[in-house]
Amino acid sequence: MEYIAGGLPLWAFALALGVTLVSGVVKGAVGFAMPMIMISAFGSFMPIELALAGLIVPTVVTNVSQAFRQGAAAAWASVQQYWRMIGAIILFIVISAQMLPYIPQRVMLGLLGGPIVAFAVLQLMKVNLRVKLENRHRAEWISGVIGGLYGGVSGVWGPPVLVYLLSIGAEKREMVRVQGVVFLIGAVVLLGAHLQSGVVDRVSGAFSLALVVPAMLGLWIGYAIQDRLDAERFRWWTLVLLSLTGLNLLRRAFFG
Repeated sequence: MEYIAGGLPLWAFALALGVTLVSGVVKGAVGFAMPMIMISAFGSFMPIELALAGLIVPTVVTNVSQAFRQGAAAAWASVQQYWRMIGAIILFIVISAQMLPYIPQRVMLGLLGGPIVAFAVLQLMKVNLRVKLENRHRAEWISGVIGGLYGGVSGVWGPPVLVYLLSIGAEKREMVRVQGVVFLIGAVVLLGAHLQSGVVDRVSGAFSLALVVPAMLGLWIGYAIQDRLDAERFRWWTLVLLSLTGLNLLRRAFFG
């Protein structure tokens, strides 16, 4: 059997390209979920270390596009507004990435998945869980810490960020832009951390680079979908996808 990028057989590499394309469409449409879809699907037919390495470069590149879609000034304004969350994510990705071989991932995934499902379902039921204005800074720090801890060991730090943005009632374009900025900075830090940890090397790095093309193609398709969604439908689809993400995390926690 022929082996190519990442030491994968041809069928597995082709499947990875297809998964990346789909994850790019979803990310373009709602602003998140690319790493979650990729790590969940990749983990079923390749080693987890290669799966994590594979998602890193496409995540960096697509988040550059997402963060700067409304221009550099808007992106910088998001950095200034959400610096607490960004700072916490950076710090705790660096810390937790070095702990990857020692952390029981099933426990971590279960502790993340349960609250995400509960939050999304309550929001879909129209239960008001918005953060009070005086508590926003504290909630922002907490979201960043949790996101960074999970990001370093799984490549997924979006759900806590998204929960925070939904809870403060962020507008559609702001939500997508802030996710892009936060995810971009986190992805660059994750890349550096795993260059240090050895997860990203010459072979896995080439595999990750190869996935950029389908990721960007999917992203552009997703942008066209996003632009057609009104605010209410965008929020509904975001919550539905967040629910499915949480359920998938629980599935991985309990069934592997």
